[in-house]
Amino acid sequence: MTDKAGREPEKIILAYSGGLDTSVILKWLLTDRGAKEVIAFCADVGQAEELEGLEEKALKLGASKCVIKDLREEFVRDYVFPAMRANAVYEGQYLLGTSLARPVIAKHMVDLARAEGADAVAHGATGKGNDQVRFELATMALDKNLKTVAPWREWNFKSRSELLAYAAKNGIEVPVTAEKPYSTDRNLLHISFEGGILEDPWAEPREDMFVLTTAPEKAPDKPTYVTVDFREGDPVAVDSVELEPAELLKKLNEIAGANGVGRVDIVESRYVGMKSRGVYETPGGTLLALAHRNMESLTLDREVIALKDSLVPRYSAMVYNGYWFSPEREALQNFVDGTQKNVTGTVRMKLHKGGLRTVGRKSPFSLYSPEHATFEEDAVYDQADAGGFIRVNGLRLAIPLAKKPGD
Repeated sequence: MTDKAGREPEKIILAYSGGLDTSVILKWLLTDRGAKEVIAFCADVGQAEELEGLEEKALKLGASKCVIKDLREEFVRDYVFPAMRANAVYEGQYLLGTSLARPVIAKHMVDLARAEGADAVAHGATGKGNDQVRFELATMALDKNLKTVAPWREWNFKSRSELLAYAAKNGIEVPVTAEKPYSTDRNLLHISFEGGILEDPWAEPREDMFVLTTAPEKAPDKPTYVTVDFREGDPVAVDSVELEPAELLKKLNEIAGANGVGRVDIVESRYVGMKSRGVYETPGGTLLALAHRNMESLTLDREVIALKDSLVPRYSAMVYNGYWFSPEREALQNFVDGTQKNVTGTVRMKLHKGGLRTVGRKSPFSLYSPEHATFEEDAVYDQADAGGFIRVNGLRLAIPLAKKPGD
């Protein structure tokens, strides 16, 4: 992508993971595209062991430097938790693990580009996927002058098989092999699997593919109970032990994952117009999403819940499609956060062989009134009042019948 004067970017910040695509891209930018300098940027959003040896590998491929930044706390606190407060779930199943990581990575790439005087950023997203949209919309929202290089939309490679051949030819070590042909993306919220053998939506995923979760049938026979404390919509403690956001999510990943909770296999609607099959492990996020819902059920007014629920698909689509930094997402977030002031209390969850249930909830702001809800005798509710209530609300149903000819 050239600038208005027709110049090619000379100094590029590359979102680098050390995987097949970005390893080939780093080499290609310098060798085939003619960039004068490439700085590899790796955002640590919870990849765990995948970061080991990353800097050495990037420098070996020709990067002038490799910047690795720990964004785990920021990712969970400023991206995952706001989405959880909104009960965000895309198409009823996907908890947006990859979608939420992209804006925080893009933000820090833009910051690094400014600090290093780079004139472009680059990413490894394909021309068929959603991540290209997420990276580039975020970059546009944060710096209108920064260019984006998207190799998958420029080069002549047509498949990951061709990338594997290029890597072998150029001595690039990559973790993907012909025997394990699917791509993964991992962060503290989830790990995703797509491509290769998963492109057949009828094919069941291999059990040896999963990383964060135990197979439900192999999970402990005895149920596990866990409590989550919420404060103004955010989880703050597990089993009464207060934890920082990243550590809290990590802890719940371990608990839920050991009990086989959090696997999702879906066919989703990509923003670019096609369907794709994705398999996700989101153990801690799955537990938090249900726990937060149940905390709201106890503390939010009925009409607030209904209004908030009506906006969940819109909010989730904004995040999925890459509009995290849009004015509409920020406006909706302000509404969501305004509903969370009394979403404070404790939820008790029961996990057993892939199953997850809420079995208790309490709050100092509870709207549940035992005096009103009881089926026993009470002194606060006159059951005869329900008759008038029903007649008034049923009036619009009865009037059309009264006006039918011949009646």
